[in-house]
Amino acid sequence: MLIILFWILISIILYSYLGYTLVLIGISLFKKKEIQTKSSHEDWPEVTSLVAAYNEIDIIDEKILNSFQLDYPKEKIHHLWITDGSDDGTYEKLKGIPGIEVIHIPERKGKTAALNRAMTFIKTPYTVFSDANSMLAPIAIKELILGFNNKKVGCVAGEKRVLSKEKDIAVSAGEGIYWNYESIIKKLESQVGTTVGAAGEIYAIKTELYIPPKENIVLDDFVVSLSIAQNGYKIKYRPQASAKEFASFSIREEIKRKTRIAAGSFQVLFGSLYLLNFFKHFGLSFQYFSHKVLRWLFVPFALFSLPIITLGIILFNGPIDFYCIIFILLILFCLLAAIGAIFQDKQVKFKFIFAPFYLVIMNYSLISGFIRYLKGGQKAAWEKAQRVK
Repeated sequence: MLIILFWILISIILYSYLGYTLVLIGISLFKKKEIQTKSSHEDWPEVTSLVAAYNEIDIIDEKILNSFQLDYPKEKIHHLWITDGSDDGTYEKLKGIPGIEVIHIPERKGKTAALNRAMTFIKTPYTVFSDANSMLAPIAIKELILGFNNKKVGCVAGEKRVLSKEKDIAVSAGEGIYWNYESIIKKLESQVGTTVGAAGEIYAIKTELYIPPKENIVLDDFVVSLSIAQNGYKIKYRPQASAKEFASFSIREEIKRKTRIAAGSFQVLFGSLYLLNFFKHFGLSFQYFSHKVLRWLFVPFALFSLPIITLGIILFNGPIDFYCIIFILLILFCLLAAIGAIFQDKQVKFKFIFAPFYLVIMNYSLISGFIRYLKGGQKAAWEKAQRVK
């Protein structure tokens, strides 16, 4: 029984982190590459750059400068900010700046409610979403719009990039490695069918396809983009449409952030079980299950229980060479994670040493988020995590 459980657990982990990627690579080899389109100055459609900001006075000057430096025809880009609930001067700062439209009410209901309200003001055919603390590459919006080169494309996701230094602490190094890995998967998914969801740091949609999420939704970006995919449209990934932001200030702040995201993930999962109907939309269901459901629901429990199960096999079945080797490798992994924990606040050049520690933190946060979801303890409005500056 323990041996069967061992193979189930290790298969879940290996498929989630490696096997799915290899499957995507295999499928992509048989897919025809899409022809990239180009547009002249006159061809660029009107777009609205929408930023939902809550108490972002510390970063607002940098974001405004970044917005006005975007390489897109100035007469075809509308800058809309919604600052509902802000009481630190964010609204007052924005409303006096030419070229920016800002809407505001004193009541704070959370980001999803703010986005739903803001979308009623948008008249352009395309809407670009970004966070106040995310700085877009100058060509980002052009790259996003170029992604709508097919009528079946309803959403285009950009690439989140974590600002890093030559030497980094654990949280910056770990998140940077994680997002580089995620970018590979998103690019492959886009090549074989549709990327599963978009990151709120930067993505664009056809405005007419926006379906207002429930106001208690935490992961608004994922729900908005996924609703477009489930209605038969594709989400394409454009890595050149990048947005940069700093990592969390510390591991404590990162756990707080990821626990909230995890709680939101389970909120999405159990609220959209119909997406696991492989008979209705096989491709999307397969990618959603492989990329998200396995990693959210099964991998954390598999990862933390595998060493115990392996030790149990050795104790009850004798020191079989294969399982002894696996157990030694698991112990080495735990030691590397412990080293990462010890040196988490030290800046190091060889950032990969923090990968095991960050993997443990990420999966711990998923379990913590699952518990929070079951308790109903995650609100749509929340205090954002502190970030490195």
